[in-house]
Amino acid sequence: MIMLSSCASYQSQVSGARDSISKGQIEKALEELKPRADKKSDDQLIFALDYATALQLAGRIQESNKYFLISDKLAEQMDYHSVTNVAGSMLLNEEMVQYKGDTFEKVFINAFLAMNFLSQNNYDSAMVEVRRMNEKFNKYRLDEKKAFEVNPFSRYLAALIYEADRKWDDAYIAYQETYKIDPTIPNLKVDLMRSSHFARRSDDYLMWKKKFSDVDFKPDTNRKQKGEVVLLYLSGWGPRKKPDPQAPLFPILEPVYSQTQQASLIVNGKNTSHSILVYDTQKAAIATLAADRPALVARRIAARVAREVAARELARKDKNNGGILGAVAFIGMQVSERADLRQWSFLPASIQISRISLDAGSYDIAVQGYDFGGTPTGERSLSRSVKVVPGQTQFIIWRSVK
Repeated sequence: MIMLSSCASYQSQVSGARDSISKGQIEKALEELKPRADKKSDDQLIFALDYATALQLAGRIQESNKYFLISDKLAEQMDYHSVTNVAGSMLLNEEMVQYKGDTFEKVFINAFLAMNFLSQNNYDSAMVEVRRMNEKFNKYRLDEKKAFEVNPFSRYLAALIYEADRKWDDAYIAYQETYKIDPTIPNLKVDLMRSSHFARRSDDYLMWKKKFSDVDFKPDTNRKQKGEVVLLYLSGWGPRKKPDPQAPLFPILEPVYSQTQQASLIVNGKNTSHSILVYDTQKAAIATLAADRPALVARRIAARVAREVAARELARKDKNNGGILGAVAFIGMQVSERADLRQWSFLPASIQISRISLDAGSYDIAVQGYDFGGTPTGERSLSRSVKVVPGQTQFIIWRSVK
């Protein structure tokens, strides 16, 4: 019990790697994370997710895909917990049960895989992940999951990929589903009108035009002569779990400050418009934890009852010593209990998007980060040459960490 109570929490085990990434020491972080991601344990899923995300940051996409695929298999395995582990979680702490991931995290696995494939211009593999996201979306919808759990970004990303593949009807349906989950996404009004127009759904197009009369939208008749560059910007760090100061046995999520709040594409040295919010990961994580709180409270109440029963039984069998064993065991079990701080902590605070239509040709493109006031923060991607082809879409994935 003394050993269990002194074990490092998940957050303390990965804090060093996160700090290294923020300082630009990505290889140091990877060396620290890899052994934990490879080790078979109840926490392997969470370490594999963080390691896969760190590999994506490092630009090691093939390895990142490998560990995201491992994570996807771990997350989809049957929720089997040994009797020993369940008993341990009741008598000691929640961290003794295998971590299975929150619903919105499970959908994110395939979204991150899709983004990895998009960065490699591998649309076929990206579409495979879209199908996996569709399967999960339909399953969670049937399970009546909350909107924040379903993860509207997965639907929006699917729509972007369908649109890039010129599958306009599928794109329109995915934009519709995104709108039903979260109608506040700024660009959705234009997305719905554009996709319904090119899907030749005239009635729907007129409906959206009437509904969004405040939006001045005109179909781009030159789309076939132009190409598009889409920036998917992953902003900062999501909130981190810590013990609730008011109730230390339960976790709360604390937002992580990020200096870089927006990004824009720099095309041939010229700044374009700032990115806009598509998905607030921080908000979804906090809402998910709040929704789980009643169930967690109920489990911990049951755990206290179980500990009292176990202590009384030990005391009954220890009559020769005045039942002191039961009292010591109860104290030990109480001391070992602590908040479960496990989470996919390398997720960004938000996901944003910026789109620009360009004439055919080659361009030098970089990504620049900005603070709330629109001042450059110093975070910037390396400039890269991008060939824009008429009728095609180029995706750029960029993450800020400061």
